Amino acid sequence: MSKCIAILGCGWLGLPLAKSCIEDGFKVKGSTTSPEKLGLLKEAGILAYKISLSEEAVSEEIHDFLFGVDVLVINVPPKLRQRNAENYVEKMRRLHKAIKASKTRKIIFASSTSVYGEIEGEVSEDSAPSPVTASGKQLLESEKLFVKDSELNTTIIRFGGLLGPKRHPIHMLAGKKLPTHGKVFTNLIHLDDAIRVIQAVIAHNWWNELFNAVYPKYPFKDEYYTQEAKNRGLIPPQYQGTGTKMGKKILSSRLIHVKKFRFNTSILS
Repeated sequence: MSKCIAILGCGWLGLPLAKSCIEDGFKVKGSTTSPEKLGLLKEAGILAYKISLSEEAVSEEIHDFLFGVDVLVINVPPKLRQRNAENYVEKMRRLHKAIKASKTRKIIFASSTSVYGEIEGEVSEDSAPSPVTASGKQLLESEKLFVKDSELNTTIIRFGGLLGPKRHPIHMLAGKKLPTHGKVFTNLIHLDDAIRVIQAVIAHNWWNELFNAVYPKYPFKDEYYTQEAKNRGLIPPQYQGTGTKMGKKILSSRLIHVKKFRFNTSILS
């Protein structure tokens, strides 16, 4: 019998991840909060579930969703910019309780390099997180919730900024006057490599690990986004700030040097 993978959150990353896992011969369960999207998941061969997750409750469907699952990928980013933003940590506590009531014990938690905050210079997995944003703080607390549970085998993947088909930061930055200076490192990863990192964890049983997942090239933001804008016929952003801080350079040390993982897809178009 093929291994069953459940992906909680079949969005921009989760849906192509699910499709790729199916191509690799896995049985895949996938969740969405949108009834309209259920058909899209089913057409892709995904066992689709509508699951809502809030600080008050988790849909009852979560029990069927987790039944018979070997690996659960939690791909639910904080949504704290909305007017009615919820407490992300409480949502994860509800989810954690549901997981403990199931037999699923292998977890991949998709996190973010935002947990490192405004650290300067090179940052590896050994660097102490120091988040400054609400999302970064709640992601870090949620990571701890799963990692500290010795009954679970949780691997944390801290992704850099995701880019890929129909998604690139330049579309939000084009033509804007930005108050920061541009000599700051970029920390990005292409969708294809993000999927490959998750698949590598599953394939090689890299459990109870922590990985940074950032493409190992770090052009300065002003140079990078100016070129990306020109490539797309857009107006480059203008960086108007001054200063000498170069920000953080997120190193994927454990993936590259310990696991010998190789990033295949450049962040440059």
